Amino acid sequence: MNDDLGHRLSEPPTKLIPAPPPGLAVQTIFWKVTGVSALGVSIWLLSRELRTLSFMDLEESLAALPVTAWLACGGFAIVAYLFLGCYDWLALTYLRKKMDPIFAATCGAVTYAFSHTIGASVFSGAVIRYRAYSLKGLSGGEVARLVAFCSFTFVLGAMAVTGAALVADPLVLDRFTDAFPLNATRIAGSLLTGIVIFYITLSMLPLRRLKIGKLDIAYPTPAIALLQVTVAAAEIIFAAMIVYFALPVEGNPGIVTVTGIFMLSFLAALVSHSPGGLGVFELVFITSMPDMNRSDVLAALLIFRLFYFILPFVFSLAIIARFEFGRRL
Repeated sequence: MNDDLGHRLSEPPTKLIPAPPPGLAVQTIFWKVTGVSALGVSIWLLSRELRTLSFMDLEESLAALPVTAWLACGGFAIVAYLFLGCYDWLALTYLRKKMDPIFAATCGAVTYAFSHTIGASVFSGAVIRYRAYSLKGLSGGEVARLVAFCSFTFVLGAMAVTGAALVADPLVLDRFTDAFPLNATRIAGSLLTGIVIFYITLSMLPLRRLKIGKLDIAYPTPAIALLQVTVAAAEIIFAAMIVYFALPVEGNPGIVTVTGIFMLSFLAALVSHSPGGLGVFELVFITSMPDMNRSDVLAALLIFRLFYFILPFVFSLAIIARFEFGRRL
């Protein structure tokens, strides 16, 4: 017993986690209320849009999808998550931290699979990453920089894909609103792609480190900047391909239009803060596809949910449980 007491006394003291500032707590509550409200309103609006749809119609749409389409959707989901895993590897390369690339890729993929489903991707992703990378020697500040880098990488990819879609098919915005003329849509798309190109160009210049107060930001190398855009854009495109191949050929507007609708729907879901974008994503996507059978569109979105949200979430829970259990052995 004395040996056990001595062993416990020799252990380092447990670090207490400081309570969040009052302002942060208020913001957290606000966004939770906003997300739940958006979820409730979108589900109500979605039910109105689908009030004439029966479960038999949905079952027929799912049954009509060929096996090759199911396999393609699963394959595209796997590739999309491989690219998501590259986010963390890129961030660690930028931070000049050596780490097993498989560990980094697994951590990145698990983080996104978990946060995509429960929502609050920045906060939930930060918690998982801190649990994993703190054991590898990264400090809280370094993990925060890694999370910020990954978030910015997604923004770059979203701007690149959205901009390219608006330039290639300016009519895609008319599916949401007729307030913008075609030229304005093309200009908006060109502006988004121009920002991405400008970012890559900046990385090629010998610029000094950006210092804002205590914040010290180093510009990435051209290779990292180019990989940021490529990886993020590729992940978004492969995720959109899940929906594209789950839609029937008849009435399918094409890969460019589907990708544009997918991206705008996904962004609307992110802005809403609805958990997993549930309801908001489906509502925006379905209302933007008026020329297609709604049961077919809903079936495609359910398949997307299955391969991009549900199955990865189940795998992420298994990996997290194994990781936590392994730590306690």
